[in-house]
Amino acid sequence: MKYQKINGHDFYNMVVNGSNRLLEQSDYVNALNVFPVPDGDTGTNMSMTFKAAVKEIENLNSKSIGETSKKLAKGALMGARGNSGVILSQILRGIAKGLEEKEEVTSQELAIAIQEGSKAAYKAVMRPTEGTILSVIRAAAEGAAGTKSDDVVDFLNTVVLDSKIMLDKTPELLPALKKAKVVDSGGMGLYIIFKGMHEALRDGIKAELKDIKPAEAGGVRAQGTEEIDITFGYCTEFIVLGDASKAKNFQKDIEKLGDSCIVVGYEDVIKVHIHTNDPGTVLAKAVQIGELSKIKIDNMREEHRELLNAGAYGNSEVARDEEEAEEEKEFAFISVAMGNGITNIFKDLGVDYVIEGGQTMNPSTQDMIECISKLNAKHIFILPNNKNIIMAATQAAEISEKDVRVIKTTTIPQGITAITMFNHEEDVDSNEKALKEAIEVVKTGSVTYAVRDTEIDNIEIKEGNMLGLIEGKIKKVGEDYCIVAEEILEAMVDEDSELITIFYGIDVEKDKLDDLIKRLEDKYGNADVQCYSGEQPLYYFIMSVE
Repeated sequence: MKYQKINGHDFYNMVVNGSNRLLEQSDYVNALNVFPVPDGDTGTNMSMTFKAAVKEIENLNSKSIGETSKKLAKGALMGARGNSGVILSQILRGIAKGLEEKEEVTSQELAIAIQEGSKAAYKAVMRPTEGTILSVIRAAAEGAAGTKSDDVVDFLNTVVLDSKIMLDKTPELLPALKKAKVVDSGGMGLYIIFKGMHEALRDGIKAELKDIKPAEAGGVRAQGTEEIDITFGYCTEFIVLGDASKAKNFQKDIEKLGDSCIVVGYEDVIKVHIHTNDPGTVLAKAVQIGELSKIKIDNMREEHRELLNAGAYGNSEVARDEEEAEEEKEFAFISVAMGNGITNIFKDLGVDYVIEGGQTMNPSTQDMIECISKLNAKHIFILPNNKNIIMAATQAAEISEKDVRVIKTTTIPQGITAITMFNHEEDVDSNEKALKEAIEVVKTGSVTYAVRDTEIDNIEIKEGNMLGLIEGKIKKVGEDYCIVAEEILEAMVDEDSELITIFYGIDVEKDKLDDLIKRLEDKYGNADVQCYSGEQPLYYFIMSVE
C-alpha cells in the first residue's frame, strides 16, 4: 500500500502498533541492560511512557496529524518514566512541533518533524552520550532528511533501516555495550517503535491498544486501613543543641527504649527520631547532653484509630488536604522508595509523600505532579533516590507552577541523609545548597544477584552469583550475600568512617544477618553500625558509610 500523505487517523494506527510491538518486546529490551542486575527496566519504562502517550489520543479520532501528535506528546510528557522514557517524551515533543497545525503531511514534512525530534532529544540531555538512543534518533533524522521517496511507506522503511544500522553500531560507540556484548536498550526500544509504525502503514493495520500489566505501574504509597499492633506508640522527634560527637553514645543509650531509632549528629546539632512508649525518659536523657528544641511527640495508636474511623485511607487524605488548604506549610517533601521498611523511615523523618518505586519500577512525571499538586507548601523538595528517576523528577519540577527543588539523590542512603540534614530554620536556598553538599559525602554500596552470564571489567559473572556494587559499579562477585556485603564494606570503610548503615531486604535470613552485624561490630569498633529492615525486593542489602 502506498501513501503520498498521512493524516491523524493513519498516525494513530502507526503509533498504536508501535506501542503494541514495544509492549510485546519490553522484556527483551530490559534484558539488554549492560549490568546483569535484576533492575534493567528500559523496556518497561519506554513501553509505559509510550502507552501513556497513546492513551491520550485513544478517543481523539481526529484527522489532523498536528492535533494528534500534540496530544500524543502531552501524554508522553506526563507519563514519562525513567531516563529513557523522558528522552522518548522529548522526541515526541519535537515531532509534534514539526507537525504543528498540519492536517496531513508528506514524507518530506514528516522528515522535518523527525529532525525536530532529534534536536529536542539532544537538548534534553545535559551531557549527550553517543551509542545511546540519541544516536539512533539522530540516524533516523539523517536518514529521513536524505530520502527522496514521495511514498511515506518507503520513507519509513528508510528510517527503520537507518535506525537499525546505527543501533548495531552502538557497541562501537560505547565501550560498556561492547564489553557486555549488547546493543543499547533505549535505542532498541526506539527502533521497535519505528518498525511498528512502518508495519502499520505498510500492512494497513487498524491497531487496537493492548493493555500493560497493572503490576508494573507505580504510585503513591498508601498505608493500609487494617488494624495493626503498634508496639511503641509515641513517635518522638527533637533536636539537641549540643556537641554532635555525643550522638553515637546517645543513640546507644536510648535505642533500648523503642525502635525506629535514628540519631544523627552534625556540627553543633543532634537530630533524634525514635518510636517509644516512654518519651519522657528519652527527653530526660537528652537534656543531659544539651538544650532541646523542636520537640514533637505524636500518638501513633490514636492516629491509626482515626484512620480506621475514617473508613479508608483515601478519606483521611481528603481530610488532610482540606486541613493543609487552611494553612500553607513552608516546606514539603516527596521521596521515592521501594520496601515498606524504607518507606516508613522516610515517613517518620517527615516526608509528606513516598512514591513507591525505584529499581525496576520508575514513577512517572504524572505520579510526581499529582503529589506536588496535593501539597500546600511554599517550597517542595523531591528526593528521587535513583539516577533513573532524576530526569522525570526534573521534568515534573519544570512543569509545575510551584517552587519545586530536585535534590539529585541517586541512592536511598543519600535520600535519608538529605531529609535528616534538612534544617527548617534555614531558608530554601541555603537548605538546597546544604543538602547537595551533604549527599556528596555519602558512600553507597549494595548487594544483589546476577540475572545472566557476562563479563564486566575482567570479572567473570555467572547467573545467580551475588553481586556487590559500590556507587552502582560491580566490585565483588561471590556465592554468599553476607560475605559479599562484608567485602563491599571493607572497600568502603576508611579511618574517617563513623557510621555504617545497613538496610536489609525481604530475602535476608535473620540468623545470617545477626552473624554479619556481629562481625561488623567487632571489625569496626570505632564506627557505629546501624541496621534497619528495609523490606526492599531484589537487593539483599543497601548500605552506606559516612
